[in-house]
Amino acid sequence: MGDSAYSFSLTTFSRTGKLLQIEYALNAVANGRTALGIAATDGVVIATDKKFSSSLVEGEGVQKVERVTRGSGFVYSGVGPDYRVLVRKARKSAQAYYREYNETKPVGQLVKSTASVMQEYTQSGGVRPFGVSLLVAGIDSDGSPRLFQVDPSGAYFGWKATAIGKNYVNAKNFLEKRYQEDMELEDAIHTALLTLREGFEGEMNGKNIEVGVVSKSDGVFRLLTPEQIQDYLDEAN
Repeated sequence: MGDSAYSFSLTTFSRTGKLLQIEYALNAVANGRTALGIAATDGVVIATDKKFSSSLVEGEGVQKVERVTRGSGFVYSGVGPDYRVLVRKARKSAQAYYREYNETKPVGQLVKSTASVMQEYTQSGGVRPFGVSLLVAGIDSDGSPRLFQVDPSGAYFGWKATAIGKNYVNAKNFLEKRYQEDMELEDAIHTALLTLREGFEGEMNGKNIEVGVVSKSDGVFRLLTPEQIQDYLDEAN
């Protein structure tokens, strides 16, 4: 009996020690739009493309980069509705933390609580894993810029720069060549856009790219406007 006999069970390990539903969730992530993040010396940038399958789609209400707390934000690759659930849970968790301690939840703790939610959905009957991987950007309690990746299994990792989704292998290779330890936030934004352009089909503009940044100077996570993104793209040309 091969692994295929276990492919519909979330809570049963296969003979080779795999939970195949988690691997299938990672396939959903790998089929999603490319998203990436870069931690600079003075901030963090996360970016993704939100190109639609049809020009008739009204894209104003679609947001892939989300602010979760004052100083942190998420971006994803994978199944959009699953992402909305995780964003809502993370915001509720952050608000509960604020009510209890009267301070913003540090990004490290936000990542741990979100990863715990995702892990619970790998160990319970009647549910399935979340079909998303997250990139989380923020300023931690010690004032350092941090970038994390959270996978459907509930595993999380800290990164200097990384990419998820379709074309993530090429994007990571590009980042490895471009990343520098002393990179500042402005350079990181340019590098993020150049990396996205590597695997982008068609023309990039301020409306089919989303960029979120958090700066060490003020600790506030903000989304760049389409006009700001277009200015960065024009500078790169």
